[in-house]
Amino acid sequence: MKFQLTHLRLLVANYKDSFRFYRDLLGFDVDWGDENTGYAEFNTGSIQLAVFKREFMAEAVTSSQQPSSVTIQDKISLIFAVDNVDEIYQQLQDNNVIVVTPPLDRPDWGIRTSHFRDPDDNLIEIYTNLGSRN
Repeated sequence: MKFQLTHLRLLVANYKDSFRFYRDLLGFDVDWGDENTGYAEFNTGSIQLAVFKREFMAEAVTSSQQPSSVTIQDKISLIFAVDNVDEIYQQLQDNNVIVVTPPLDRPDWGIRTSHFRDPDDNLIEIYTNLGSRN
């Protein structure tokens, strides 16, 4: 099972200010998104730094009913590219890992994802590009 860290995604409460901070103040080039999309990726030279409206991620992992001040709305998510989301998902299930979402095609994102939590309750996403599933 090979994991490749591709993104650090900050799940932010104030998306526009966060977008402007990373683009304008820190000077990262924008690879995707703008200050109105709710999601953007910045080129850091080695891995992607992404900012994502916290509410959008909460909707994806079904914690949107919780107010953003509640701990259940995550502030960071580790994102890993994998060869086969379904295979990894089954391995996680077999090892009693806390699964948040089963494998799901997300055509708007262009990927198939599954979400789970590490032992410290941090949110982790695994994904495969929809065009490259095994």
